Amino acid sequence: MKPTNVSRYLLCSFAFVLLYPTAIDLYLVALPQIANALSASESQLHIAFSIYLAGMASTMVFVGRAADRFGRKPVAMCGAVIFTIASVLAGSAETSNSFLMMRFFQGVGAACCYVVAFAILRDTLDDQRRAKVLSMLNGITCSIPVLAPVIGNLIMIKFPWPVLFSAMAMMGIAIGLIACFVLKETLPKKQHKASDVAEGSNESLFDRFFISRVIYTSLGVTAILSYVNTSPMIVMDTLGYTRGQYSTAMALLAMVGMATSFSAPVALSYFKQSTLMFAAQITILLSAIVILAAHLNGDSSTLYMVGFALISMGFSMGFGVAMSQALSLFSRKAGLASSMLGIAQVSWSALYIWLIALTGVSAVMMLLIALVASGVIGLSLLVLFPNQNVSETHEEISCPT
Repeated sequence: MKPTNVSRYLLCSFAFVLLYPTAIDLYLVALPQIANALSASESQLHIAFSIYLAGMASTMVFVGRAADRFGRKPVAMCGAVIFTIASVLAGSAETSNSFLMMRFFQGVGAACCYVVAFAILRDTLDDQRRAKVLSMLNGITCSIPVLAPVIGNLIMIKFPWPVLFSAMAMMGIAIGLIACFVLKETLPKKQHKASDVAEGSNESLFDRFFISRVIYTSLGVTAILSYVNTSPMIVMDTLGYTRGQYSTAMALLAMVGMATSFSAPVALSYFKQSTLMFAAQITILLSAIVILAAHLNGDSSTLYMVGFALISMGFSMGFGVAMSQALSLFSRKAGLASSMLGIAQVSWSALYIWLIALTGVSAVMMLLIALVASGVIGLSLLVLFPNQNVSETHEEISCPT
């Protein structure tokens, strides 16, 4: 037996994760054209974002169990097939209802690949390496909101909007080929032979440390999605930026997050994981202070941009490390644990944004509440539930000679 090259698993995991954000951001530039073609308003089509997330959240728990029982490879392949078919049908939709239905199934397919990606990393990497890789993965994911709209705009210059979904279908096909021919199964063989081992395992989703990291990461996702949702209103409506100026500003701010994410693995070589997570929460709280100062100081655009940059930095520093710590408790139930993390993050953030929107709170206050809650509760969780120092030893994935 000899160890399999871990780089193949990193390639697969990175590819699988990218399906989720690409399907969100690639088609946004074509909303007016889609609305016109389907005789729907743009506001009606904005619900496609929620429908997509609903497809992910409602699927993840089943996907996690399937990945732990049948293996990572078949679940990823099924997800790619579902995503590809849904993308083709979304591009040929003639009514808004059929379009939204296919967006739901795109979410189903993306959920399969998303959960499998994190399960693979748990299977193949030890705690320290996984924390570094997840930080890098976060940086790559943060690049999609910048690159996808640009690519979508280039497509729209020459082609009609259905081609955007053809591009998504092609991406789904590529992911399917990677799952079929590049990915080697990482689920330990003993699990295939005795699926009841998982049921008798002491790996519990009710472990207090795991729950603390579920809450920590969910609050972080809520804060970053609140920033994404409120930034157009703050920057264009309050500060008076044009759409082009807003796009440029957001691209630069996204690059700050990317740079931080790619720097995190280096920082982890010199600092403890807990140190980086504490720094992340302090940065989030500092961003809230700066944004509040901007609001009270006549809506200072400079202070707002500094605050936004701090949000990107704080999220990028702590999220990957927290995800790694949450998954470190699981080997037999890594797929289920990944799905629980995804469900909590998607559901919590969507519920918060929906409830706050119902109250009529301003965009700035919506963002400030999310930031303060994330910073204060996150720091409290780090004090109450420090890293459990899970063993760095890890069973290598092997293949026949």
